[in-house]
Amino acid sequence: MSSKSVYSNLIKAEAKRLGFLSCGISKAGFLEEEAPRLEHYLKNNMNGEMAYMENHFDKRLDPTILVPGSKSVISLLLNYFPSETQIDNTYKVSKYAYGTDYHFVIKDKLKQLMYFISEEIGDVSGRAFVDSAPVLDKAWAAKSGLGWVGKHSLLLTKNTGSFYFVAELILDLDLDYDAPVTDHCGTCTACIDACPTDAIVADRVVDGSKCISYFTIELKNEIPNSEKGKFEDWMFGCDICQDVCPWNRFSKPHNEPLFNPHPEMLDMNKKDWEEITAEVFQKIFQKSAVKRTKLSGLERNIQFLKK
Repeated sequence: MSSKSVYSNLIKAEAKRLGFLSCGISKAGFLEEEAPRLEHYLKNNMNGEMAYMENHFDKRLDPTILVPGSKSVISLLLNYFPSETQIDNTYKVSKYAYGTDYHFVIKDKLKQLMYFISEEIGDVSGRAFVDSAPVLDKAWAAKSGLGWVGKHSLLLTKNTGSFYFVAELILDLDLDYDAPVTDHCGTCTACIDACPTDAIVADRVVDGSKCISYFTIELKNEIPNSEKGKFEDWMFGCDICQDVCPWNRFSKPHNEPLFNPHPEMLDMNKKDWEEITAEVFQKIFQKSAVKRTKLSGLERNIQFLKK
């Protein structure tokens, strides 16, 4: 067995030990197919007010520019599907934000994986990424065989659906590369049909400026009145396109204690949310991604849903 195979197997075994759902490896280089897609997305202002997406165009498409000398992109998936969800008929929080902010949880695991690589393989340099730099996570995960990009633009995997985070290590190490898997969406249009704001457009693209997640998290101004009555009680993020996807019948609960929600959050009804205080917000979302929108943002969203 070549050293590339040995190293690849070592890394995958350690990723599994650290709790990652799966690990795939692809050769670092220019993402030719993604270039025109990204250009079209930005040209049509589908990023809304997310101006940061217009930065570092070349780095988004080529990790060898982002991490000079890089040879491999290691893509990792971490499950966040909860064993329990919020009560019915309440204001809803996207499942990914139930527990501790995933950036902290995954960064810690990636640091451990980088340490393991340097201990077992030697002087390897590279960088870890968790949705916080110009890296096209889903494109790399698909390239490394971890799933295919579904019509809702999220990565889908046959035996686990799509409720997971995607992260990367970009390294200056030659490894064995995995092959992409085939697409299994077929003629299904469940996600497109279910999206209340018609955000899912052609060619596996979501118009970010129409997405409920964008309105409730990224948009800093008032939510346009034209969107009234469309949000189906989502006050932070939205899971509609994932909830209706047939592949998510195979989602299994995560085993990461840090992703468990504060117990009070699951039982809060609409009245509780409407009367939420700074103290309760702090207690329930102390380390959650919901803090991104702040209490004022959550209150804005609740007021919008109430009217």
